[in-house]
Amino acid sequence: MIPAGRIRRLRFRIPLLLLTFLSLSCGIGGSDFAGGGTGGTGISTGAVSGYGSVVVNNVHFRTDDEVAPGFHTKKMSNGEDKSGRMDKVVFAVGMVVTVRHGTGDNSAQEIEYRDNLRGPIAVIASGADNVIGILGQSVVVENAAIFASLKQGDIVEISGFADNAGRIRGTYILPMAPPMPPPAQEFEVKGFVSGLSLPGATFRLGPLPDGSGATVTVSYGPVVVSGLAGGLANGMYVQVVTTDRGLVGGVITATGIVKLASRTEFPDGTPVDLEGLVTTPWTGSGNDLSFEVEGKRVVWTANTVFAGGTQIDTQQSNRKVQVHGMETGGVLSAVNIIFR
Repeated sequence: MIPAGRIRRLRFRIPLLLLTFLSLSCGIGGSDFAGGGTGGTGISTGAVSGYGSVVVNNVHFRTDDEVAPGFHTKKMSNGEDKSGRMDKVVFAVGMVVTVRHGTGDNSAQEIEYRDNLRGPIAVIASGADNVIGILGQSVVVENAAIFASLKQGDIVEISGFADNAGRIRGTYILPMAPPMPPPAQEFEVKGFVSGLSLPGATFRLGPLPDGSGATVTVSYGPVVVSGLAGGLANGMYVQVVTTDRGLVGGVITATGIVKLASRTEFPDGTPVDLEGLVTTPWTGSGNDLSFEVEGKRVVWTANTVFAGGTQIDTQQSNRKVQVHGMETGGVLSAVNIIFR
C-alpha cells in the first residue's frame, strides 16, 4: 500500500485562473456570490481552485458553521457521505465538483464530487499531448512532471473535463493503493451510453452524450442490468464497474452498472454556473447563436455579456469557459460567458 504521505505528495492539482466575476443580472457582485435566482437552489459545477470555504468558479462557497451556527453542508465523495469532515479533507484542488447552494447566495447546501474513472494505467504515450490510457479511456496529463512520475500498472483516480475528442483532460490525478489479492480489485469508469445493441449485450461508453469522440465497448450480462428500471438506453449516463485491468479484445466486461446524473444535467429553471471545454464550436451562423460545453448546448443573445473574449472565441474547440445562465428545456441560456 502506498503510504498516505506519499499519496499526498503525488496528488496532481492544477490551479485554475481566478477571474474577476462580472456583476450579473441575478445579483452577483464581485466574487462573493453565486446566482441562485428567486425560485430555488442554484448549481455551480467546476474544478475546486482553493479554499475559504471551497472555491468553485471563482466563488467562495461557505460551508458548515460559516453558513450558520450548527449548519452542516452535505459533502459527498464518490457516493460516500463525508459530511462533518473538513473541506480540505474531502475536496482537493482540481477535483471537478457540483455545488448546490442557497437561493441567491453562496451558502453551500451540498457539494458532490464524482471522479471520471479509476483504474490501472495500461498505456502511456508522450507527444504533443501526454496521454495515459485507462480502461479504454484517454486522459491528457498536462503537467510534464506528473506525467513522468506515472508508469504502467499504476492505479489512479481521475477527475477532469471532457474535450472534443472524447478524452478527459485531467485536473486531478490521485495514485491509489496497488491491487488487492484475488479474487480481484474493482475499477470503474463513467460515461454516456451509445451504440446500444439490443437484444445484444454490448454498448459504447464515452464522456460525450452523443457518443462522439473516443469510446470503449462494454459487454454485460442480464444480471448486471437487472436493477436498472427500464434497462439501458442510449444517452444514459452510467458508472460501469469492472475487474478488468485493461481492454480484453478491445472490450471491458461490466460486473456492475449504475445509472447516475451527469454534471451537465440540471432541473429546468435552475440558475447554473458551468465550467468546461467547448466541445462543439459555434458555426458562425447568425441564425444559431450556440455552442456546446461537454455536449451541453449553450445559447446566447444580444444581451449576453462576454468576458476574456468575444463570441468569436466560441468557435475555438477545447477553449475553457464558464457559462452563467438558466437551464431552459435542456438548454443553458447564457447571461454571461467567461473565457479562461
